[in-house]
Amino acid sequence: MTIKEVSEKFDLTPDTLRYYERVGVIPAVNRTKGGIRDYSQQDIKWIENAVCMRSAGVPVEMLIEYVKLFQEGDSTITARRDLLMEVRIEVQKQLDKYQATMDRINYKISRYEEAVKTGILIWDAEEIQ
Repeated sequence: MTIKEVSEKFDLTPDTLRYYERVGVIPAVNRTKGGIRDYSQQDIKWIENAVCMRSAGVPVEMLIEYVKLFQEGDSTITARRDLLMEVRIEVQKQLDKYQATMDRINYKISRYEEAVKTGILIWDAEEIQ
């Protein structure tokens, strides 16, 4: 696939794809004889991983470290696992934060649903409407 096709597939700019490759978020992409990037299925999988991890808030530096470890081979399996365990902790913190927000929203909706049924909106003294 060309950089244009990949950028459209993942809704990333070509500059972002070049940056990811340059800094090591994804491994180097093979090129045609003319020097055009030719993304393989393996490259696509690396981009999918990068997009997924970045959308979860994983820092670029952590992705760079993961790719570097991967390229060093099986001797880094423990280090890669440990890195992913760190990522999991951070993602779980984000999920917990979103769950707390969802709980608050659901509570407020339930209060409004009750008000729609009864015609009366009652709030606790400490609540913000």
